Amino acid sequence: MKRVVLACVLMLLPLVWAPPAPALDGTAILLQVDRKMQPESYEMYRKLINVEPDGKTKEYVLYTVKKGQDKMVALFLSPASEKGRATLRLGDNMWLYIPNVGKPIRITSLQSVIGGVFNNSDILNLDYSVEYTVQNIKEDGDRYHLELKARNATVAYDSLKMEVDSKTMLPLTIECHAASGMLIKTLRYSKIEDFGDGIVRPSMLETDSPLHKGYKSVMIFARLASKEFADEIFTLNYLPRVEELR
Repeated sequence: MKRVVLACVLMLLPLVWAPPAPALDGTAILLQVDRKMQPESYEMYRKLINVEPDGKTKEYVLYTVKKGQDKMVALFLSPASEKGRATLRLGDNMWLYIPNVGKPIRITSLQSVIGGVFNNSDILNLDYSVEYTVQNIKEDGDRYHLELKARNATVAYDSLKMEVDSKTMLPLTIECHAASGMLIKTLRYSKIEDFGDGIVRPSMLETDSPLHKGYKSVMIFARLASKEFADEIFTLNYLPRVEELR
């Protein structure tokens, strides 16, 4: 009889006790988001559209190349008034090259070379894991909610609240906050596209800001592909020659 009781108890144990679910690793999740969004080194074309409250728009087309975690160059292809301009980012440092205006000009992350709601940090964005650490993470259904903190004061936003699709590991929305906690802008990713070579990610990014009511900016991604580049390309001296990469 005792053996029968013991056997029943052992059979019921799995129903009563289960090992705790593994803790969420926010850093690992953020790294996955980075790699899903972009290869470590790549080239791409983008259209940036600024929309004013009255519906007027201004469009820019950029050719962009990136290497590793901290090197990026973007070349303006249109409009004609901007053609040939180029921006360079090396870590926290950024420059703008304007043809026939001498040496490149230092610019900051919070400025914008195109106006509108996107700033230079949005346009020359590095991996999120390079600029932010994960302070908190929680899971809600098929969503991860990450709270990110800037690694230093040079980062454009003091903190981010990122919503990630737990199935695709792609960001859905990102709230960008100042050190005071004030909401600066919200980034919204949409329109998942297969760019080939295993790159499946949003092809559209929209943003608006309570600081610029009625204004909106849109970024449309095209022809995103892995590609290796020499370090020489990511130098001030090479900015006048970026067109040669296309």
